[in-house]
Amino acid sequence: MAKTRILVSTLLLTIAASPLALAQHGLEGGTLMSFFVTSKPIGDGGNLGGLAGADAHCQALADNVGVGDRTWQAYLSTQARPGEPSVNARDRIGAGPWHNFEGVMIARDVSHLHGDTIELARLGNNLTKRTGLTEKGQIVPGLNDYKDSRDDDWEYVRTTPYSNRHEVLTGSQLDGRAYPPDLDYTCDNWTSNQDPDFEQSGRRMGASPDKPNVQIGFPDRNGGGNGSWNSSHGTRGCSQTALPMTHGVGMFYCFAID
Repeated sequence: MAKTRILVSTLLLTIAASPLALAQHGLEGGTLMSFFVTSKPIGDGGNLGGLAGADAHCQALADNVGVGDRTWQAYLSTQARPGEPSVNARDRIGAGPWHNFEGVMIARDVSHLHGDTIELARLGNNLTKRTGLTEKGQIVPGLNDYKDSRDDDWEYVRTTPYSNRHEVLTGSQLDGRAYPPDLDYTCDNWTSNQDPDFEQSGRRMGASPDKPNVQIGFPDRNGGGNGSWNSSHGTRGCSQTALPMTHGVGMFYCFAID
């Protein structure tokens, strides 16, 4: 067991020696990395500092691995508020195509990414456990990688990088568009770290007017709900401690828009 733990930890934590080497890993046929899953969360639950804070996190992580010369934005939707229109995640990520750390294409354009036609839906995009890599080229740990009964506890998860953390925040519907404004699917548009009253609502997943949560997806397409990469189910709250209850830590997708 100890040997397995060391091997898994080493596999997930191994990265190239320099930002230049990391950037070069993202080259295949002259195409730089233009997509990644954040390797770490901001750390305040669903409060990302709004879209601007999420974008800044994407940009900082890209800077750290030598691809900060591109403009990076988070795949996140926001819901309409009085005087503020909704924002669709699909409209924030550029035109594509997008490639991961290894230069493998995730999708050629927005329609391919979301399966906008019957033909494209059948084809599917190329986002899988093996391709949905972080900016460091790491596979995101999922359900069966290293099982531990404590991996729904933030105090354990935050110091255990190989724990299950495969949920990514999106706040989006399957087509990449925002939800209607009546129920909160975005932790108050990425500004809230509050939880519902568990004594009142229990630990059920899903949105309600008095139950703040965020819609998530799975880069490995392996989890509860419909297993969607971008819209599978809701969390049990918006705090950092609530997110691991359904096996997330607050990571999200980043796309280069230029």
